[in-house]
This record gives sequence, structure tokens and C-alpha cells, in this order.
Amino acid sequence: MTALTLSTAGPATLRADALVVGVAKGPKGPVVAAGAEAVDKAYDGKLAAVLEALGASGAEGETTKLPAPDGLKVPVVLAVGLGSLPDTDESYDEETLRRAAGVAARALHGTKKAAFALPLDDASAVTAVAEGALLGAYAFTAYQGGEKKASAAKNGGPKQPLAEIALLGAKPRDKEHKAAAERATIVATEINIARDLVNTPPNDLTPEAFAAVAGAAAKENGIKVQVLDEKALVKGGYGGIMGVGKGSENPPRLVKLSYTHAKAEKTLAFVGKGITYDSGGISLKPAGHNETMKCDMAGAAAVFASVVAAAKLGLQVNVTGWLALAENMPSGSATKPGDVLRMYSGKTVEVLNTDAEGRLVLGDALTKASEENPDAIVDVATLTGAMVMALGDRTFGIMANDDAFRTSIHEIAEEVGEASWPMPLPEDLRKSMDSPTADIANMGVRMGGGLVAGLFLQEFVGEGITWAHLDIAGPAFHEGAPYGYTPKGGTGSAVRTLVRLAERTATGDLG
Repeated sequence: MTALTLSTAGPATLRADALVVGVAKGPKGPVVAAGAEAVDKAYDGKLAAVLEALGASGAEGETTKLPAPDGLKVPVVLAVGLGSLPDTDESYDEETLRRAAGVAARALHGTKKAAFALPLDDASAVTAVAEGALLGAYAFTAYQGGEKKASAAKNGGPKQPLAEIALLGAKPRDKEHKAAAERATIVATEINIARDLVNTPPNDLTPEAFAAVAGAAAKENGIKVQVLDEKALVKGGYGGIMGVGKGSENPPRLVKLSYTHAKAEKTLAFVGKGITYDSGGISLKPAGHNETMKCDMAGAAAVFASVVAAAKLGLQVNVTGWLALAENMPSGSATKPGDVLRMYSGKTVEVLNTDAEGRLVLGDALTKASEENPDAIVDVATLTGAMVMALGDRTFGIMANDDAFRTSIHEIAEEVGEASWPMPLPEDLRKSMDSPTADIANMGVRMGGGLVAGLFLQEFVGEGITWAHLDIAGPAFHEGAPYGYTPKGGTGSAVRTLVRLAERTATGDLG
């Protein structure tokens, strides 16, 4: 993990390998942002003119490297675009700062130490810049070892991430600034761990291996852990999880992580879909749709990371995480289309499509989570391609059995910089899952398929319990070029939303 420090040193005195400044898009050309006054002075007040001469405009995400002048103790200055100037007397919004810091950190892969002189008006800006820089510095290098790792940069391959970040303008002795940096470090660390899990090849991240990782982290952070193996799942009647996992040589697991606080008055339950590899089962996915299916456990990764973050932050709320882990494979023992599974709740499900497996493992986990009667349940899942069709690759959908709770989660997600959109649960779509054989089918009409999946999950939530479903199928795994603080591959989607939800619940500040 990249190291983060708050520094009282000025841009002209700090020794580093690079110095990051912000530049905005003004009406007449680039404008140097606050925080870089001393750097501009080192350029005789002509930094904006130099940048413009080099083609820079200050557009969001734009980077320009230039040699540092005399007077600075760094060899390179990196100007990163912040986009349009904010209105008079207004600050740059947090997401703008987060993305700019992420872009800069990505541009400085292969660098040991960088100083960031971006606008830091308050503690929220410190959080945003710290988070963006730490997330942007991420790189998945676990499988690049030996000679390849040593020669990667020389041969044009991936460089090692930025090793150390110093935030200039922040105040290390200011309690709010210090707390903001510490929180950002914790949250970013857990997001990057979730990214690692999503990026880990499925031959190494089996349900058993994932359970072991979660168990080890739980014990390190004072979190109680319980793991149900295949024998316990059969004995307990978890027909959904076993029905999905029985086609694989790697048996399923249900992991319970329990963080408790002595003064907590509320309890949240987070439930994550953890399909460590999804072939589609007997309803095999077509060619071209299997290659990224290691990411189908991103919901469980987000839940795991969020519970650990809540524990590290010492939040005054109880948070229970449920990881429903299975590998969906075709074999002679696999569930077949037409089979009927008896879920943990006792409800029977006719399986019409074995590739609609996430809702089956989540159904069991939701019922189990409901038995403890938490104040609210939130499940997170890469559940449907239909949600990607509806909202695209960068936005997750939110469904809930309570409109106010759905609105609160949407507001929280937007606040922390995670694009989301509230979606309905139309009652008329429920009828499409009626089965002549069982209590319900695991498929309904194709149109509105993401909403149908949400309606299926609602069937397994305990009566009277507030519940929300986050379908992160779009933003959980990014296949394109990196942007902002978002890398190629696993993103850690929904972690920031879940952590902020836990924080709001702990303080009683939930709408």
C-alpha cells in the first residue's frame, strides 16, 4: 500500500521525485489552482502561460509534465486538469479533487515519492485528495514476479505504483485533517484489497480460499468469523448455495463476519454475492462472456472490505457481513434447468436458467441475515446484465422495499463519488416468476430483468426488515482504459457507499 503523509513543508522546500499541481480551465486559458502559488512563483508567475504553450487547457483528467525550474527541490512538475473553474467563492467539489489526484497518481507509477499541492480548503478536501491519490496509485502486481517484475518498466511493461504521497497544505496537527487522512487511508486500503480479490485468478480464489482470506483479516481486526462448509450447508438446508456450488470440485461456503461495538444502538447486515467463477453452469455462457467472470464475487469483496473498514474505524454500529461463496460450473453433478431447489427459507425455486445463480445464493444468505432482525439489510451483487444495459458500465442500480431508504443510499453514494440510480420494483413483474411446479422460478420476463432479479431477492427478506439491493454489475469490473482513480479490472465498487452508510447509521444521521 502506498504511504500517505501530511506535510507542512512548502512546495519550494520539500524534496520529492515529482510535484503535483492543479490547473483549471478558465475562460481565457488555463488557470493555476490554489495550493500551487509557490510553484507558480518559481516559474516567475508564468506557469499558466507555459502550460498553455505546451497545449494544456486545464480540462478534467488532462496531465502535463514539465521540468521544474530553479527554486524547487523536485525535478518534475505534473500539472493535472481540474476542469472548469468553480463559481466565485466556491471550492472544487470532492469528486473533482478525487479524480484529479487519482489521475496524477496513475501518471506517476514508477515514481518513489510525489508531493501533491492541490487545493485543500478543508478536511473534506483532504479526504478526497488522499482517497483519490491512494486509489489511483493502485496496481495489481501479485502475479508479476522475478525477472518480469524487475524488467517490466525497462521493457515497456507495467511500472510499480507510486510508493509515497505527501499532501502539502494539509495540517498534520489539525485533528480534523489528521482524522480525514486516517479515514481515507483505511477506506482506500480496503477498497484496494477488494480490488485485489476481484483481480485474483479463479484458480487461486476458490470459495474456500476466499473464506480463508476473510477469516484471517477478521481475526486481525477483532471481528468474529463463522464459516459454514459444504457439510454444514447441506445439514442446514441451504439449498440455494448448495444448488449453485454442487457442480464444482471447489465446494461452497457461507461466511459470517460480525463487527460489534459496545455502545452500538443499530445493526446493519451486508450480504454479498460471491461467485468466485461463473461459467453459467449447465446454461453455459457463450464464447466471449467467460473471460471476466472471476469478477462475479465483487459484491462479497465489497461486503468483506466494508466490514473490515467499519472495524478499523471503530464505528459505533454493529455490522454483520454475509459472504455467499460458490463456484458455478457445469458437470454431471451440477443443477440442471428444470430442477427444483428448496431454499434455506423453505421456499422452493424452479431453476429455469443456471446462469441466474447469484439470486439463489443471495436468497439463502438474505434469509439467514434476516433471522438476526437487523435494522437494515443491504445486499451487493454483480447480478444482471440487464442492469448494465439500463445504466451503463459506471452506474449501479439501487432497489429497496422502502423508498426513503433507497433515497438515502442514493444520496450517500453520490456524496462519496459512486454513480448510482434508484430503480423501482414493479409488482406487475413478479407474476412472470410464477412457476407451475415450485413456489417461484428463478427467471421471469426478459425486459426489466434487473428489476425481476430484485423482486426475486425481496422474497427472501424477513418481514418488516428494511432492505436495499445494489446491482453493481456495471461498475464492479472495468475493462477499458483507466480513468480518474479507476483502474483496469476490479474497482472496489460500493465499498465507499457501504462505509458511509455505516458511518451515518452510527451517528444517527440517516434520513
